[in-house]
Amino acid sequence: MIDLTLLLKRESEEPLYTQLYQYIKKEIMNGKLPAQTRLPSIRSLSAHLHISRNTVDLAYQQLLAEGYVLSKPRSGLYVMDLQLDTLPSSPHVRKQGSEDHALAHPSIQYNFRYGDVDAEHFPLATWRKLSNLSLQQNHQALFSYGDPLGEPGLRMEIAKYLHGSRGVNCSPDQIMIGAGIQYLLAVLSGLLKPDNRSIAMEEPGYDGARTIFQHHGLQLRPIPLETDGLHIQQLYESQSRIAYITPSHQFPYGMVMPLHKRMQLLKWAADQNGIIIEDDYDSEFRYVGKPIPSLQSLDSHQRTVYLGTFSKCLLPSIRIAYMVLPKHLLELHNKHNYRLYDQTVSRFHQNTLELFMRNGHWEAHIRKMRKVYRHKQSTLISTIQQLMGSNVTVIGQDAGLHILLRVHNGMHEQQLIATAEKEGTQVYPVLPFWAQQAQAEQSMVQIGFGGLSMEDIQKGVHSLHRAWFGESER
Repeated sequence: MIDLTLLLKRESEEPLYTQLYQYIKKEIMNGKLPAQTRLPSIRSLSAHLHISRNTVDLAYQQLLAEGYVLSKPRSGLYVMDLQLDTLPSSPHVRKQGSEDHALAHPSIQYNFRYGDVDAEHFPLATWRKLSNLSLQQNHQALFSYGDPLGEPGLRMEIAKYLHGSRGVNCSPDQIMIGAGIQYLLAVLSGLLKPDNRSIAMEEPGYDGARTIFQHHGLQLRPIPLETDGLHIQQLYESQSRIAYITPSHQFPYGMVMPLHKRMQLLKWAADQNGIIIEDDYDSEFRYVGKPIPSLQSLDSHQRTVYLGTFSKCLLPSIRIAYMVLPKHLLELHNKHNYRLYDQTVSRFHQNTLELFMRNGHWEAHIRKMRKVYRHKQSTLISTIQQLMGSNVTVIGQDAGLHILLRVHNGMHEQQLIATAEKEGTQVYPVLPFWAQQAQAEQSMVQIGFGGLSMEDIQKGVHSLHRAWFGESER
C-alpha cells in the first residue's frame, strides 16, 4: 500500500471527490501507480488528506465503475493491469472544461452552478453493496454489450416507477435508456427529421436541446412564454409539427404548466398531427402544490415522447437517462435499424440501478432528497429576501434545483457575474438560453443550489449582497 499526497482545491468548483478521482486516474494512466498497487484504505486516506470518508468513497467507486481498480474482498482496492504500453499515445488525452475554469478562477469560494447535486447525501454504502451484488450475480454477462435499448430489468423498474409517480402509460419495450438526455434527443431527432424540418421550442429554453436539434438540421421556431408556460396560439402560428417543452418546471424560468394548458397543448398535437417532446428533467422536486400528471399520462393518442434523467437524483457521473417512445416511433426506430446502435450506458450501472429501484432504495432516496433540497431552497430564498428585499425578484421558486434572480441595481448580466466573482462567488448567465438573444432580459442571473451546503448558501448570498449592493444596503 502507498500514500497518496495531493493538494485538493477546496475553493474550486470541482467537487473534492472528482479532484481525487481525477488525480488517481492520472497517476494510473501515467504509470506512477502500477498494476497490483494497493490503494490506501478509505479511513487512512480520509485522515491523511483531512477530507470526509464519503468523499474518498465516491472517488473510489468511480474508479471501480470505470475499471481502473479492482476490489478484493477483505483486502482492499488494487490497480488493474490496463496494459497501457499497448495503447497509442495521444496529445489530446487531457480533458478540458471545468478543470481549466477552476484553475482560471482559484478565488471562487461559493459556486451556485446549476447541475451540481448533493453528493454527501448519496447512499454510497447501499450503492456499493448493490454494485458488488450485481457483479456476483452477472459477472460474465456484464462483459458483453447488452440490449441496445437498455437492460430489460431496469426498463421494467422504470416503467413501474413512472406509472406510479408520473402516471406514464407505457410498456418496458417502449423505454430506451441512454447516456444523458442529449444523446436520446439526438436519436429522436434522426427519427423525426425525415418528415419534419422545424421544431418549436420555449423561448427561452434549454440550450443543450437546441444545440442537438440544430446539429441535426432542424430549424428552430422560438415560441414566447406566458405566465403559465408556452404561448399556444403562437405555437399554432409557427407551423411546426414538433414541440419540445419542459412543462413540469420550465427551463430556465421555472413555471409549472397548469392542467388546462396541458390539455390545449395536446389538442394542438391532435390538430397538427404533431409530436410533443416532454422533458420531465427534475419533476421529482416540486415544493408548492400537488404534482400535475405528466403530459404523456394525459395523451390518449400516442403523440408524446417522454424524457427523464437520474442525474439530478443520483450522481451526474452515472449518466443514465431514459426516453419513452410512442408505439409508432418505436416501430420506426426498429425499421431504420436504430437497434444496431450499441447501448451507451454500462451494464454494470444499469444492473446496480435496477437492484436499487427493485429493493425500494430509489423512492426512499427521492423522499430524502426532496426534503434536503426543499430546505436548501428555503434557506436560499429566505436569505436573499432578508438581505436584498425588494431590490431583487426571485423567479421559479416552486420546483427544481435552481432559481433565476432579477437584480434591480442597474447592472446588466455580465456586470452582475463579474462583480460577484470579485467577491469569490460564481453565478451564471441566462442569455445562452435565448435563441433570439436581443430579446433576452439584461439584469438576470441563474443560481443553482443543489451542490452547496446550507452554510455556504448563506455565505454565498451575503457575498452577492456585498457585490451588488454594498454593506450599506438593508
